[in-house]
Amino acid sequence: MQSQTVETDIVVIGGGLAGVGAAVAAARLGRTVALVNNRPVLGGNSSSEVRVWVCGATAHGNQRWARETGIIGEMYVENQYRNPEGNPIYWDDVVLDTVRREPNIHLFLNTDVREVAASGPDEARHIESVTGWTMGSEILTTFVAPLVIDCTGDGLVGHLAGARYRLGKEARSEFGEEWAPEEARREFLGSTLLFYTQDAGYPVKYVPPESAIDITTTPIPATRIIRSGDTGAHYWWIEWGGELDIVSDNERIRDELRGFILGIWDYIKNSGQFDADNLTLEWIGNLPGKREYRRFIGDHTLTQNEIIEQTSFPDTIAFGGWSIDLHPAAGMYHPGAAAKQRFSDGVFEIPFRSLYSVNATNMLMAGRDFSATHIAFGASRVMATCAAMGQAAGTAAALCVDLGVTPRELGRNHTPLLQQTLLRHDAPVLGVDNHDPLDLSRTAHVTVSSASTVIGVEPNDLGTDVLPYPLTTDLGIVLPVDPRLESIELLVRADHATTLAVEVWSTGKLQNVIPVNLEATSAVDLEPTDRPTWIRADAPFDPSRPQNAIVVLRANSDVTVFTTTPLPPGVLILVHGQDADDANVDITAGQQLLEWPTKPLRGRSVCFTASPESRALAPEQTTSGYQRPYGGPNMWASANLREGHDEWLRLDWDDPVRAREIRIVFDDDVDLELNTLHHHRSPNEIIPELVKAYRLEVLPAAAGSVWTIVAQENDNRWRQRVHPLQGDRYLRAVRLVVTESNGARQARVVQLRVQA
Repeated sequence: MQSQTVETDIVVIGGGLAGVGAAVAAARLGRTVALVNNRPVLGGNSSSEVRVWVCGATAHGNQRWARETGIIGEMYVENQYRNPEGNPIYWDDVVLDTVRREPNIHLFLNTDVREVAASGPDEARHIESVTGWTMGSEILTTFVAPLVIDCTGDGLVGHLAGARYRLGKEARSEFGEEWAPEEARREFLGSTLLFYTQDAGYPVKYVPPESAIDITTTPIPATRIIRSGDTGAHYWWIEWGGELDIVSDNERIRDELRGFILGIWDYIKNSGQFDADNLTLEWIGNLPGKREYRRFIGDHTLTQNEIIEQTSFPDTIAFGGWSIDLHPAAGMYHPGAAAKQRFSDGVFEIPFRSLYSVNATNMLMAGRDFSATHIAFGASRVMATCAAMGQAAGTAAALCVDLGVTPRELGRNHTPLLQQTLLRHDAPVLGVDNHDPLDLSRTAHVTVSSASTVIGVEPNDLGTDVLPYPLTTDLGIVLPVDPRLESIELLVRADHATTLAVEVWSTGKLQNVIPVNLEATSAVDLEPTDRPTWIRADAPFDPSRPQNAIVVLRANSDVTVFTTTPLPPGVLILVHGQDADDANVDITAGQQLLEWPTKPLRGRSVCFTASPESRALAPEQTTSGYQRPYGGPNMWASANLREGHDEWLRLDWDDPVRAREIRIVFDDDVDLELNTLHHHRSPNEIIPELVKAYRLEVLPAAAGSVWTIVAQENDNRWRQRVHPLQGDRYLRAVRLVVTESNGARQARVVQLRVQA
């Protein structure tokens, strides 16, 4: 047996997506990181050992413009390209490559942390070291670092260090949460095992083993949806252990879940109710995917009310959008629904104060063990949200090392620095704009070759893909208003003389995409026609600041509108009607988010044009600070790309500036849900909105200088590109030249940063 001590700036324990996000974020900021994982693969519940699909703020497409960017966003986009079939083994390598690409990360797999050395009184515990055993190699390693991030999910490190935590459900009176029980209970969301099936192409028999549970003796056949074609995370409801101790009883929980899966398979294969003769059982998980255990107490505890009300926090560092998704403690044996869900009207914020311990002075946490009530945890536990928290925690830890401060001191005295650093690295942060003093683009003059000034589909751009859509239900056209909206032109056909009712609604919060406040109404008298006709409807809206509006076309059975592709930038189409695609779930009624889904017309636009011209896609948007849709698209879009004609975006300074690197953020359609196992399959391996070919040119400050190419890409498929500049660069101007997209009609750029 060998023993060793590893000293780094930061140690991250837990190699799920929260731990990966934390380690990569800190490493990219120049800190050395030990990433310690007790399994042979990274990814936690998303890995090939467990195979849960990665969900996040998009909530299977229910939330709008909500996909996470940053490190988890990079992995999403890379997986879309490498792994269009959603193979969980290929996903393992996407995650592993993301980690191994960082030279500052020292990766320790198969290393189980069992000991923590900590000192100090209960109110100020300090972690000195953590010690782990690497099975197979028989190496005992002591990890020493000034900052520790617990991403174990179960909260093991903090528990051993004496960090305070919660278990189970809080009483309703503690935080005033409507969904909390009257009395506190030690009950949890249960654990899950999944299984995969395969069509062998010939009949395959199945003889159940003795451990198989006869599910016909349970409520399952009557209370759960069982289909022979479903596999993997479709069976998320195979869940148990919520009434036990999730950790201490882990082996018992696994055995029950495995026996239950074998019983389901026996039911599918041998009951005669399914077309399953040629199906065989390909894989069963043996490592339970845990949902909940310890939740550490931070300086702030996120609550149900803050999620539903979408509370804005001064120290916001990440966001979520999944529903408050609670499961019965009895799990699969519960006779009622397998889950009950309630959404916020849009994405919700997560504060930094929930990512560090209230009493362990040098410990941060991210993922399932962050500071939240049981109810709030139900919305923030999904893996992409955990990864976003991980990036924030890793960034914070790196800054703590740089400044020589504790996480609490960072939060109290340096929150703007944390937020601006997250923005610089394209992390998923909501409602924070760019005030980075190192971003020289903020003082530059911005010019472009062209810009889209019309929101909508101009008549000359209509191609052959124009389809009729009978107006049998209300439609909502989401569009940016900057500075005002006066009218909208629509391509329609009327079967009989009728009146089309048109309304303009504002959305309440800037991140929301639902009709909240009625701003204006109008009516258009239509005469019957046998072909599509452009009509004009008054739609007055003059908000005090740029924001989205929703133009609602009220249902009229005598009217047909027309749709086309692609969606213009900054536009979505809502179709009024309840969207509930999982019969195992009890969804709270009356949720506007679900009553106005985008799924029925995903990717298509109503043929419309808004007036007057808009600044929503102007070049200044690339230096305005927001790096995702928030009250508007916050990007520059050129006029339509033409062969042989370059589109460019240029920054000029009055006086020379000294630049170190240039960062570009391209549009990658954050409304598109990407999922590691492709719950909703996107047809494009490369996101069409991304710029494909570009070059980056600089104009040095020296007299007589000419434009110099410092970077050129002909096959780009990434959202953020970072181009370091060699040596000391004093510049007068920077120019980004776009020659081709991956399918979009325009060049689309979210941010162009020149960093000092």
